Amino acid sequence: MTDLTRRQALLLTLATGLPLVAGARRAKAQSAAQKVTVALDWTVNTNHIGLFVARDKGFYREAGLEVDILPYSDTGAGTLVANRVADFGINGTISLFTQKTAGADLKGVYAVVQSETGRVVFNAARNEIKSPRSLDGLIYGGFGSAWENALISTIIRHDGGKGNFETVTLGTSAYEALANGSVDFTLEVSTWEGVEAALKGVQQRSFVYADYGVPDEHTTLISSSEAYLQANPKPAAAFVQATRRGYQFAVDHPNDAAALLIAANKDALTNPALIHASLKALIDVHYLRSQSGAIGTMDPAKMEAIGDYLFASGILRDSDGKLVAQRPDFGSYFRNDYLS
Repeated sequence: MTDLTRRQALLLTLATGLPLVAGARRAKAQSAAQKVTVALDWTVNTNHIGLFVARDKGFYREAGLEVDILPYSDTGAGTLVANRVADFGINGTISLFTQKTAGADLKGVYAVVQSETGRVVFNAARNEIKSPRSLDGLIYGGFGSAWENALISTIIRHDGGKGNFETVTLGTSAYEALANGSVDFTLEVSTWEGVEAALKGVQQRSFVYADYGVPDEHTTLISSSEAYLQANPKPAAAFVQATRRGYQFAVDHPNDAAALLIAANKDALTNPALIHASLKALIDVHYLRSQSGAIGTMDPAKMEAIGDYLFASGILRDSDGKLVAQRPDFGSYFRNDYLS
């Protein structure tokens, strides 16, 4: 009997219905996919679009990952990550700095947005509010964090005011309270609540933080824990890079990305117009991709500046709840190298 050639062996395999070696290898690769979990910071919105694109376009799968996007819960994403319940999590720069300074095992690895999306907002009909110092003595509908008080006080004082205002903690009810006049001003995310208000025809005016003495920040990050990163350097890099592919796709193909996000979250995202308009705002104002073309990169100078502001404002506390006396090493709070 003569030896079978490789082609003959392949044809024989096909004819007999035996699995191909390549198919077996693919099956093995799929079964060996690294499982990764990522926690959301809020109910699904356009800030999360890159994650769903990377998952449903197969970018994670191509990177050898099986990614589970965990639904939003009452436990913050930073807490879930620090306690190893989730491998990665969406969280704000402020929460990263405050939690890490207090001893949480967190490290930023990806900047979802390149600049601040928040703003102070009030009804456009309030003609007496001409600049931030006009907010002195007014009622603020707040969300219960020390950051808010420092932020608003800085903005008012930078404009020549005293920084005195009354706070009513309302959570997301602040937007309804603003609409009915129960509060005078609040904070909102321009690319979500701001877009939603515009779609409803609500007339608003606003103040941008960075125009009044508050350093610009990335607002929204993806973080992991030192423990996870040290134990899983290759999967961590694969996740970050595939995630960036997801956000890059969203910038380059917004209609397709928006449709994908909606399809993946039909019960939660019932207003397609909001999704498309929000994503347009994220792209047009260079939040997802900076004017210089950066996607995902955390600007070290920006990170250091917001850290210095938080330290100087007395917001950062240690694990005992005491104000930190020495400036932390903010450079150790994040790393960009997983992007390359």
